[in-house]
Amino acid sequence: MKKLLLCLAIAGLLHGCASQTVNSRHNNTDAATANTRHSAAPTAEDAKAFIRGVEAALEPALEKSARTAWLQANFINYDSTWLAAKSGEEMTAMAVAMANEAKKFNHVKVDPVTRRKLEMIKLGLTIPAPSDAKKNAELAQIAAQLTSMYGTGKYCKADGKCYTLNDLEAIMTHSRNPDELLDAWAGWRTISPPMRPKYQRMVALANEGAQELGYADTGAMWRLKYDMPPNEFSAELDRLWTQVKPLYDALQCHVRARLSEQYGQDVVGTDGKIPAHLLGNMWAQSWSNIYDLVKPENEGTPVDVTALLEKNHYDAIKMVKTGEGFFTSLGFEPLPETFWQRSLFTKPRDREVVCHASAWDLDNKDDLRIKMCIKTDEEDFVTIHHELGHNFYQRAYKNQPIIFREGANDGFHEAIGDTIALSITPEYLKKIGLLDKVPESNSDLGMLMKMALDKVAFLPFGLMIDQWRWKVFNGEISPKQYNAGWWALREKYQGVKPPLPRSEKDFDPGAKYHIPANTPYTRYFLAHILEFQLHRELCKAAGFAGELHKCSIFGSAEAGDKLKRMLELGASRPWQDALEIGANSREMDATAILDYFAPLKTWLDEQNAGRDCGW
Repeated sequence: MKKLLLCLAIAGLLHGCASQTVNSRHNNTDAATANTRHSAAPTAEDAKAFIRGVEAALEPALEKSARTAWLQANFINYDSTWLAAKSGEEMTAMAVAMANEAKKFNHVKVDPVTRRKLEMIKLGLTIPAPSDAKKNAELAQIAAQLTSMYGTGKYCKADGKCYTLNDLEAIMTHSRNPDELLDAWAGWRTISPPMRPKYQRMVALANEGAQELGYADTGAMWRLKYDMPPNEFSAELDRLWTQVKPLYDALQCHVRARLSEQYGQDVVGTDGKIPAHLLGNMWAQSWSNIYDLVKPENEGTPVDVTALLEKNHYDAIKMVKTGEGFFTSLGFEPLPETFWQRSLFTKPRDREVVCHASAWDLDNKDDLRIKMCIKTDEEDFVTIHHELGHNFYQRAYKNQPIIFREGANDGFHEAIGDTIALSITPEYLKKIGLLDKVPESNSDLGMLMKMALDKVAFLPFGLMIDQWRWKVFNGEISPKQYNAGWWALREKYQGVKPPLPRSEKDFDPGAKYHIPANTPYTRYFLAHILEFQLHRELCKAAGFAGELHKCSIFGSAEAGDKLKRMLELGASRPWQDALEIGANSREMDATAILDYFAPLKTWLDEQNAGRDCGW
């Protein structure tokens, strides 16, 4: 699942970059701040003038930033990297200045739209820096160091041979030797202990910055981005997890039983928890790589989309055209011609580029692009549909004020493309000519199992990452408990355990990119909930009647109209308003996941009869 979204700046404005923050020059803040400096007691009119200045500064700043980041991602050299780093430094200063100026209106009575914009300006900072210049510089340096430590991390053995993350991931994906798996798992975690003191200092500085802006701590600030009080949002996540937990528990029990058959109880243990190195993924966040060990026998085989693409002579452009065709079948306008002229579809022969798939909106209007090194296979076919979901979302809200040009919340932007990807069914493949006929099958258990190992297995991992961070930010998990707190949450939510004894000399959270990179993670949990909820309601709008996993909304103008109206709101209103349009509900609802995987849940319960489930 390749989900690199465009980077966060003020209010999380989306436009593409690989890892940099969006940025601008310091003097762009002048227009935004001049209107309030004259008054010791700011007024509602001062607040509106401040917003006008911010919006005027953001339009050119974001475009310049995006184009700088595009060059750096597509022409990697010393100069492009220097420009991108300088651009990031400048925008960070701009973001801090705007956020600190916005807080002056915390107690000024303003209209709801102005208040929403003011809050989004403050909440756009992921790691808020203190106003003290030395501490600001220290925080920026720590953030850069943490990202660099992860990006350059290698596991070097005593014989001098070193392994990159890609090398180790290949072992985790393909090996069935538990000793090899254990060595790769433990080896990658040798990169993170040096991060620990830097991360601790970063937490202290970020909390100081958050408190200056009027928030209890950085975690509370993150949760306020979801149009709910922080404690209520935490309770909402627990409610959603409770809904889907029975399905996850059944999957975990079956997978653990099959792994015990493969490796023996000496490796797996008898405590109900699964050793983290056996699940086919460096972080045990997706289990699809062990499908061959846990699949239902003689119960249906997923369609081999890769073989169909090769048979029908698909290349990168044809794959993207097909993805575009899905959206135009729903009533969306075709992508602009510049999309085809300026996107990167295949890896160039003459230079290195950032191949990680991403969707870009370079001018916050019409200069939409994707950046991929497309391979002719099923994974990239699905990824294309996902990335185009970002592009069509970006264009749908282009007429909103610049501060509102983003998803209803960050989970929505991830969910849209995944919702579309759920419609890549055999019926869809037949309609676009990849299949001559839909295969006859009395069971789709193979397909459902493969998808559950990706989607359902991810849910507790997607939830616990920020659970850990929020507890770190508010002090519930102290620096002396970083590693113990991490594994307590992994065992609680996932039923996954470390395969080796761990101590506070380790810093296993740092072995996951999003921790040292300070990238919020709850968005991915929410996206997995929302994609199925939206899929269920769009299928109803399309008039589909049948098992939910067989539905494709391809060609439905009714579903397309519903989707388009939701996307056009951007972030102009609370996400509950957007969800009401797209899903006929103001609450997120995980029961759609249960509906989608209902046949698999029945089968899992049959398989688990007599097994000792739970941990």
